[in-house]
Amino acid sequence: MKVLVIGGAGYIGSHVTRAFLDSGHEVTVFDNLSTGSRDNLFEEAGFVHGDIMRPEQLRDAMAKGYDACVHLAALKAAGQSMVDPAMYAKANICGTVNILEAAMNAGIGMVIFSSSAAVFGTPSYLPIDEDHPKEPENFYGFTKLEIERLLTWYDRLKGLRYAAIRYFNAAGYDSLGRINGLERNPENLLPIVMEVAMGVREELSIYGGDYPTRDGTCIRDYVHVSDLARAHVQAFDYILNQDKSLSVNLGSEVGVSVMEMVDAARKVTGREIPARVVERRPGDPAELVASSRLGAELLGWKPMYSSLEELIGSTWNAYQKGIQ
Repeated sequence: MKVLVIGGAGYIGSHVTRAFLDSGHEVTVFDNLSTGSRDNLFEEAGFVHGDIMRPEQLRDAMAKGYDACVHLAALKAAGQSMVDPAMYAKANICGTVNILEAAMNAGIGMVIFSSSAAVFGTPSYLPIDEDHPKEPENFYGFTKLEIERLLTWYDRLKGLRYAAIRYFNAAGYDSLGRINGLERNPENLLPIVMEVAMGVREELSIYGGDYPTRDGTCIRDYVHVSDLARAHVQAFDYILNQDKSLSVNLGSEVGVSVMEMVDAARKVTGREIPARVVERRPGDPAELVASSRLGAELLGWKPMYSSLEELIGSTWNAYQKGIQ
């Protein structure tokens, strides 16, 4: 079947594109390349250089006929969203409205949306399941939650079926080495650790060493990006077969502290990786761990590549190729 992957040249989007191609689907990537990379495009996938803020470009792309679109195009820096909320509202919320309207006008009845654990805010209990209160603590998380609400209304009013896939901490790279385009100005822990290991940065800043955790540093649930990518294909199949929308949390269900990640990276890379504890960042919960029970129940999903060794090893391989 034909799938349009919006934001498919980015880090997660390229892995999602790869997963749909590996499953035998015909895929076209729609991306403005503002954060994505041509290095993440595949010869067997089509490519449209376009912007979700240009409705006419979405209209022309979708006029070619697709069975579904995957929506991964968004601004995603939580801190920046608190400084410039208008930019995030326009790009994430208004951009999504453009996508949904273009999809409905083109007769595309399915959207698979890249959501985030940021919709939940500070956890009131762990692990975080789908029923957990949704009280985002940054504007980025607010935009993701508003998009989920938009999707429920488009389902109710226009029959648009959707999957909202809430990632926890995506990490890792394709185990076969087919994707090596590195993130620009990364803000996530593992890419920054790799940049320190490669000498691009002098040291790693660890934000807070006095949290109520086993070693004082924050604990997060890291899930391999290839596992997340596979879930998009499984969500596509679910909607196709069940004609129902769904929202699921996806994580490894295992918490890893910042120091545990750094220590493991030192072993895998053989590099010193200098690190220094600095002040906490506002709004950083001590611990975030997912419950993926519903994803397993509805999609048959389970993490296959999300061990710490695979997460770090596959990322290290990509960085050794990508930074010379």
